[in-house]
Amino acid sequence: MNQERLSTPAPLRRLFASYYERMSQGTAEKTYMEPLRKKIVGQAAGLVLEVGAGNGLNFACYDPEFVERVEATELDSSMLSYARTRAQSAPVSVTLTQANVEQLPFADAYFDSIVCTLVFCSVNNPLRGLQEMRRVLKPGGQLLMIEHVRAQKRMLALLQDLITPLTRLLLGNCHWNRSTVQTVQEAGFQDIRLEYLTPVGELMPLVIILARG
Repeated sequence: MNQERLSTPAPLRRLFASYYERMSQGTAEKTYMEPLRKKIVGQAAGLVLEVGAGNGLNFACYDPEFVERVEATELDSSMLSYARTRAQSAPVSVTLTQANVEQLPFADAYFDSIVCTLVFCSVNNPLRGLQEMRRVLKPGGQLLMIEHVRAQKRMLALLQDLITPLTRLLLGNCHWNRSTVQTVQEAGFQDIRLEYLTPVGELMPLVIILARG
């Protein structure tokens, strides 16, 4: 839940950033998300783009043996302040840019890998954002994502629809009902591999998405 929060009032964005930082130091992060971050981010190689870096939790997971450097983007200034602190202790060089995923300030076919974790629940135009990511990814480059997505059971998906107006307001524009896998396909990524997980229950399923540009 890291990227497009500017449609949310500034005081709520600051409150959410503070809440997210506190949650990042809790049991759920250590138990569920940190192992997933290591699993996904550890596969990045070459020149890496991290989209929606949030408070920088992924930075510690990059492998300096394989990663040349990381260009990380984040739109929310409240999140950036936390990310800049974590970038200083990262095992690889990390450059942070305040930027919108729908208008990435990078050349075509520039990156070897793109990392994205818990971001596309909150992007205003997910298809445009993924198309931009594909544009800046080299042909055959790897897309590495972890996202929470729409529930596969109909009744749970309907419940997500009911909850989403509240989560958008209180949780940084977070949509609990996004069909992100379908959007990745629509954006033109190839060789898509999926792994569905339910670490916190079926109402918020996670999916690991591995794909090629």
